[in-house]
Amino acid sequence: MAALRSLRSLAIHLSIVALVILLVKPYESSFGSTRRSVNSRFKTDYNGADNGMCASAVTVHGYKCQEFEVTTDDGYILSVQRIPEGRVGGGDGRNRQPVLLQHGVLVDGVTWLQNSPAQSPAMILADNGFDVWISNIRGTRYSRRHVSLDPNSADYWNWTWDDLVVHDLPALIDLVFKQTGQKIHYIGHSMGTLIALASFSEGKQIDKIKSAALLSPVAYLSHMTTALGVVAARAFVSEITTIIGLAEFNPRGEPVSDFLKALCAQAGVDCYDLITALTGKNCCLNASTADHFLKNEPQSTSTKNLVHLSQTVRDGVLSKYDYGSNDFNQAHYGETKPPRYNLTNIPHDLSLFLSYGGQDALSDVQDVETLLDCLKYHDVDKLHVQYIKDYAHADFIIGITAKDIVYNQIISFFRNQG
Repeated sequence: MAALRSLRSLAIHLSIVALVILLVKPYESSFGSTRRSVNSRFKTDYNGADNGMCASAVTVHGYKCQEFEVTTDDGYILSVQRIPEGRVGGGDGRNRQPVLLQHGVLVDGVTWLQNSPAQSPAMILADNGFDVWISNIRGTRYSRRHVSLDPNSADYWNWTWDDLVVHDLPALIDLVFKQTGQKIHYIGHSMGTLIALASFSEGKQIDKIKSAALLSPVAYLSHMTTALGVVAARAFVSEITTIIGLAEFNPRGEPVSDFLKALCAQAGVDCYDLITALTGKNCCLNASTADHFLKNEPQSTSTKNLVHLSQTVRDGVLSKYDYGSNDFNQAHYGETKPPRYNLTNIPHDLSLFLSYGGQDALSDVQDVETLLDCLKYHDVDKLHVQYIKDYAHADFIIGITAKDIVYNQIISFFRNQG
């Protein structure tokens, strides 16, 4: 019974973090452990001397790119890239409106750069006159540093998305705000929407945000339609760290690879069609994008973060991390249950653009409708909702039609904010 419970708990994490195997080919793929970090304090007009994101994914296409880093108030050193203008230049960069791109779980900022420049969100925005900033949250390839903690230690990985709300997001937004002197347009995908909504609900960063575009929003997760999602919704979430003995959830490491193989051996699990089984039937991906994705993703996250996401599935509410006992919760929060994020507290005059897909098995239509119900008193002229019948979770980021269907709409939305 204990073994079954452990397996179910692990299945929860896999279903929540479907991007681990998003676009993954058959499970025989070799997941070798790789670790890289950015060591410099600040680089301007990155020229490729080091193998950083600017050099590998931006300047190679003829765009200017700057490397920044910012330290959170709890000591994590985050890498940030800036594309200050489009490929053909033009205009005064100081007059370009800043846009901060926030990726989801188990990927990093490269997720915004996976397609050709004409189809990659970061370059589309730069070519349309925006000052583009790309975030990389703690634990990902370019943000594996801390002022005192070793990323090989369990202490480094003792965090959940609550900490991204409290520490990472404020540091990132403050960096862009101070560098540009302007309020920021925010674009988040998947978990990037979650941390924004949680932050906005507590009144944080509102004074620095001009508007926010939320793609495949995941505030509620109890209606996921994947087979693994059903297991996740029903299963009991145990403390996964004690089960597999890992504080870092590294999809390229041997323990997780072994689990994937075990999962693929289960009856009814089709490992040759995991992208559909886990994220929904994406309409608009191509093979070259898939290959490029596999060269860059997935990235590590903390196992504790996956436990927290799994709790959202289990409980059907958006709450802070549940420490599993009344005494532990009391010690952390001053109450026996983890406090909930009340999304109805999001300021009604905050300009929001929400885009979701009819085929998305993670950001399910019913769950998005629950989110929209929380926003029912939002100012009518401040809330723009886009429903795309044929889109699933990955189409919003790496779909070859996303420029015409999604990003042109976002650009118009941003420009209408004055």
